[in-house]
Amino acid sequence: MSWWAWVIAGAVLLGAELSFVNAQFYLVFVGTAAIVTGVIAALAPALGAWAQWALFAALALVSMIGFRSRMYDWLAGRGTAPDPASALSEITLPNTLAPGASCQAEHAGSFWTVRNDGEAAIAPGERAHILRRDGLTLTVRSAGGAH
Repeated sequence: MSWWAWVIAGAVLLGAELSFVNAQFYLVFVGTAAIVTGVIAALAPALGAWAQWALFAALALVSMIGFRSRMYDWLAGRGTAPDPASALSEITLPNTLAPGASCQAEHAGSFWTVRNDGEAAIAPGERAHILRRDGLTLTVRSAGGAH
């Protein structure tokens, strides 16, 4: 297979994954392996077709087995990125938050749903302790009686 065919096939696979197919990041690694194979085939024109296919298969398998799950989890937000609930243990609320009620608030550069788990209302501008994070919801209690 000619080098440019590998590069085109890789670009099509990358474009498909990033545009309209959610293949859970498999096509990204297969597409990248195809592009790398094309670059190597361009630099080593004497590389036979069987060697190109073997190189492509090895690159695709090694990259998918070694990196796909970590990269996919990281990009999907389930990775080892810092947890805002543990990075900063307090949040300042923009409005009054009654016990059991929820509101939207900015924290660590993102907007979160904040739910008051305490028995006391939290006044606007008052700091609240973050108890836990459940998805996009931060559970808080008033800093005055949180512990």
